[in-house]
This record gives sequence, structure tokens and C-alpha cells, in this order.
Amino acid sequence: MKLPRCRFLHVAAAAAALLSAVILAGGSASAQVSRTIKIVVPVPPGGGLDFLVRLLADQIGRTQGVTFVVESRPGAGGRIATEAVSHLPPDGTNLLTTFPSLVIDPHVRKVNYDPLRSFEPICKLVDAPNVIVVTGASPYRTLAELMNAARAKPGDLMMASIGPASNQHIAIARQKRTSNIDLTYVPYPGSAPAVNALLGEHVTSLFAAYANVGEQIATGRLRALGAATANRIEALPDVPTVAESGFADFAVDNWFGVVAPARTPKEIVAQIAGWFVAALQVPDIKAKLAIQGLYPAGICGADFAALLRKQDEEFGRAIRETNMRVE
Repeated sequence: MKLPRCRFLHVAAAAAALLSAVILAGGSASAQVSRTIKIVVPVPPGGGLDFLVRLLADQIGRTQGVTFVVESRPGAGGRIATEAVSHLPPDGTNLLTTFPSLVIDPHVRKVNYDPLRSFEPICKLVDAPNVIVVTGASPYRTLAELMNAARAKPGDLMMASIGPASNQHIAIARQKRTSNIDLTYVPYPGSAPAVNALLGEHVTSLFAAYANVGEQIATGRLRALGAATANRIEALPDVPTVAESGFADFAVDNWFGVVAPARTPKEIVAQIAGWFVAALQVPDIKAKLAIQGLYPAGICGADFAALLRKQDEEFGRAIRETNMRVE
């Protein structure tokens, strides 16, 4: 997914605006932001989100003199960490990294937080395009072959993803509904166990962020069949999009972001956002992210809040249309 030049201009403009906000705060933010900040990762170590957090935490720590304590707290599709952080003190010492499930979960289960009121949106950090993969030894060499086999053998073929009630799960449910394809959905609590399940041939295919399978694709252990994005993924120029393969609805926006507990002071939120946006503009950081299939977004503050509201509405509608239920 090659990012247009305007995306980089947008991110640079966002960085300038955020830094200006900090300056206008009269320097008070510097006095209030703690030098030690805990940032919670709600999925198991080893995936794209964990890589992103540690990369940016190291960069910000070296340039800003801040110590980030990265805490992996997986479980329940991210809800354990999300609920815990939502109740922590709003003093700038606690952050949560998150993804679309933040706004999905409340539509399918009871949670002890409100995605739009329990957090202060800081930034959508990166886009993390999704891809559908099988093992390198799989008989399926195209997405059409996989889908045709699923149609011919209802329920026999299994597709794994993070979940349940992830954006990948919603895409799978929508495709089953619109294309008369019966793939058995198999949820996993994180990307690493899902990838291991596919490599062990416990499932037929996997719908995942490219960041979580890029290395295995490069070595041939996994084979990419389709990019679930509007455009082809830059690192996989020969892999068609799902739409190009004849399945227009099998795509969903995927991203990684960071939020703080509600009522965290605005000047602290602005300064932390500025740190993240500046880190995303470092050439070495961008190069390392590109290798992982992660593309800087730098959508922060009110713009990130608007995106969360929009996706809350869109995912809610999709869940109602598919009658999705989670045990």
C-alpha cells in the first residue's frame, strides 16, 4: 500500500500543529508530564503492535528523556487491558495502545468502559493493512481457489483471525453473508498464536495484519492470496487486492493507535501526541515500519476522535446486519 505524498504532508502538518499547541500551553505541559509512563499493550508479545510500541517507546525515550514501561497485558481480545486502563488515574502516566476492537467490543458484549467517553484519543499511529494467507504448502494459490473450495465444502475450511469480534471477524462474517461462502471462523487471542495455528495446519487460512505475517511470507512459509485493502500493499506488489479477486466487501480498515484515560489534561495529551508524531517522521523509524508493513498515519486529537466515532457507527451497523453474536 504505497502512501501518497499528501499523507506525509498531512503527518508533518499534524506534528507542527501539535508542537505549536504545546508551546502555546506556556510550557506547563513539560512540568506535568511524568518522566516515567506506562504504556499497556493489550495483545501477546511478538506481533506488529508490540513491535510498533517498543520501537516508538525507544525513540521517544532517547529524544525526550522519558522512560516508557511497556506492559503486555493480553486476554479477552484486548478487553482486559482496555478496561483496566480506563480506570487508571488520568495524569499522563498511563497509556493504552489499541486497534479497531476498541469500538467494536461494546456492540457485541458487555464491557466496563465506553470507547468514546472513557478515553482521551491521542493518535492513530499507523495503518496496518490486512492480508489473507495460507501455508506455503497449501493447494490454494489464489483467493478465488480458496473461496470456491469453501463454497463447495461448506464449513470444512477454517479461517483464523484475532478475535472474536475483531475487524477481521466482521469482514469474514460479512463475506459469508454476501457471497454464500461458509468458512468456519476460528478466533485467537493474538496474532502470534494465530500464525502458529496456521503454520501447524490447524486452520486452512488466516486473515491478519501484514505486519504479523510479512516475515513468514518473505521466507515462503506462508503464501499471500489477497490484500484486504483498497490498493495493493507496497511490499506485495504482485498480490491482488481482495476486490481484484472478485470479493469487493472483504476488506476493512486496520490501524494501531494510542489513548489515555478520560480527563487526562489536554496539554499532556497534546505533548504526548507530539512526541509520537515526531517519532513517526524519523527516517529510520519509517524504514523499519515499512519493512513490517506499517505505514505512519499521525491522525491525532480531534481528528482521531472523529475517526473513532465514525468507525463506532460503521462497525455497529455491520454487526447488526450480520447478526453477529459472541459467546
